[in-house]
Amino acid sequence: MGNRVTREDFEWVYTEQPHTQRRKEILAKYPEIKTLMGPDPHLKWIVSGMVFIQFLACYLVKDLSWKWIFFWAYAFGGCINHSLTLAIHDISHNVAFGNKQAKWNRWFAVFANLPVGIPYSASFKKYHIDHHRYLGGDSLDVDIPTDFEGWFFSTPLRKLLWLFLQPLFYSLRPLYVNPKAITQMEIFNALVQFSIDLIIYYLWGLKPIIYLIAGTILCMGLHPISGHFIAEHYMFLKGYETYSYYGPLNWLTFNVGYHMEHHDFPSIPGCRLPMVKKIAAEYYDNLPHHQSWIRVLWDFVFDDAIGPYSRVKRLCKLAEES
Repeated sequence: MGNRVTREDFEWVYTEQPHTQRRKEILAKYPEIKTLMGPDPHLKWIVSGMVFIQFLACYLVKDLSWKWIFFWAYAFGGCINHSLTLAIHDISHNVAFGNKQAKWNRWFAVFANLPVGIPYSASFKKYHIDHHRYLGGDSLDVDIPTDFEGWFFSTPLRKLLWLFLQPLFYSLRPLYVNPKAITQMEIFNALVQFSIDLIIYYLWGLKPIIYLIAGTILCMGLHPISGHFIAEHYMFLKGYETYSYYGPLNWLTFNVGYHMEHHDFPSIPGCRLPMVKKIAAEYYDNLPHHQSWIRVLWDFVFDDAIGPYSRVKRLCKLAEES
């Protein structure tokens, strides 16, 4: 149980990511999939409802004892906050208001960010583009752990700690792997976020702020929903770098489990990804996929062959910015 994982480096490949070619083949065979692209008219209303539920929760928890603050943060509020980060993921692909109103998507992502407690949406957008364009790209895809993470977090106990600290690594890793200049939208994101935090603190005190931020950290760390972080791109089977999950937790996560389909068609909103799988079933039904995010977390911790090094890496040429 305390043995180090056998993998001592990433899985280096010298081929292009598979999603580009599969996208071309599917669109050539099923051009009707193009009709699934475009905004989700319900997303803005669902997200707005979740934001206001969290504001109501801030009022309701203001007089609770600390043990109940952390209980509800983990069992309820953090689940909503994690779901909101996945809504922000969808919004980063302009599926709330469409590509023609890109600014509206950016501003709405800042609104969706409010219950998360810390500014997140603008920085996520900046780096998530690279995750799709340079999937597995060395020094470009900041979703991939660093060499230190792969080397150090290599026993069950350390991997468990790594899962718990995952929010910290996700927030700090980009600054080390691929630092970028701070944008105006990131400044706007931070000013709006901290202003709302101060207003909540002024109205109801410190406990609602802790409820929001603790929920975000706890539910993006060691939590069943966080299984998607590992499930999406960690190489459980050699030769496969992206995996889908078709279980019930997709109802809480804007279908982020349909991850193979998402990388094939990132401009299709999560609500329509099951239709992609249905239309092009022969492209997805025989690919390996996960049955349970909880099982994914269990295997990640206790399987010596799986760890932070279990990722595909490739060298990518920088695309010219238009």
